[in-house]
Amino acid sequence: MATAKKEEKSTFGPTLETHDVILAPMVTEKGTHQSTNEHHNAYSFVVNLWANKTQIKHAVQELFNVRVLAVRTQLRLGKKRRYRFKQGKMSNWKKAIVKLHADDKIEFF
Repeated sequence: MATAKKEEKSTFGPTLETHDVILAPMVTEKGTHQSTNEHHNAYSFVVNLWANKTQIKHAVQELFNVRVLAVRTQLRLGKKRRYRFKQGKMSNWKKAIVKLHADDKIEFF
């Protein structure tokens, strides 16, 4: 008996559209080093806190027309900052490192 594959849905949080998942690419020195084909062919993005790995994978494939092999995510805690005489905290954010197929490349500039 064949079972139908269920569509994967997030059990909590809002439903995200493709353009809501990826907020911005991270263009840093380490990111440019990782993005070369000789090294890892991986690109870093700032993503929505509610996005999971499969949503990030589908969003990158749809927006940049590339093949994604793996997605790694990190939750980055906001730093503590002083605002005049009070202690404040910057908001938390999520980072995704997306590894692409060897033939694919993303051009940011």
